[in-house]
Amino acid sequence: MTDRAIVRAGLRALGEPAEGPAAEAAIDAVLAGYLPILADELAATPGIRLHPGVSAALDAAASRRGVAVGLGTGNIRPGALLKLGRVGIADRFAFGGFGSDHEDRATLLAIGAARGAARLGCARERCRVVVVGDTPRDVVAARAIGAESLVLATSGFTEVALRSSGATHVFSDLAAPGALAALLDG
Repeated sequence: MTDRAIVRAGLRALGEPAEGPAAEAAIDAVLAGYLPILADELAATPGIRLHPGVSAALDAAASRRGVAVGLGTGNIRPGALLKLGRVGIADRFAFGGFGSDHEDRATLLAIGAARGAARLGCARERCRVVVVGDTPRDVVAARAIGAESLVLATSGFTEVALRSSGATHVFSDLAAPGALAALLDG
């Protein structure tokens, strides 16, 4: 679920209105209050680190001409940047599709893909889009926008489960043999 969808579900669970201008204002207020708490939690949590292969993949992608690296996440943009900043990679993503853009995962990925295509100066339809994720939902969202999916068994889903979800590519992590080639070369 995206950040906004989580707050909206919380409003519903509390019996509060979850649609309309008042609900949108309430969601905005909750998310604004969440950001300083998130920053404090990130600062106080030891051992937060990147999964294996992430830095190498970002370096390799940055060195390639005609590659735009964006972030697709259900987090609102400021929350995503806090999380990425905690591991030193917030500046590695030139654009994205965020939970603040839309509550539907496929729609926010489509927004991010369109932004990436614009950065490259070409039509979205002419771009190879690869969604890197770690859940079957990421596979479904990638498929919904006509993108490839490269999913990693880093969040509790097994490689078998991820393969059975219809992923284009499945690896234990980005450091696994073949993962970087699949990401950059297909």
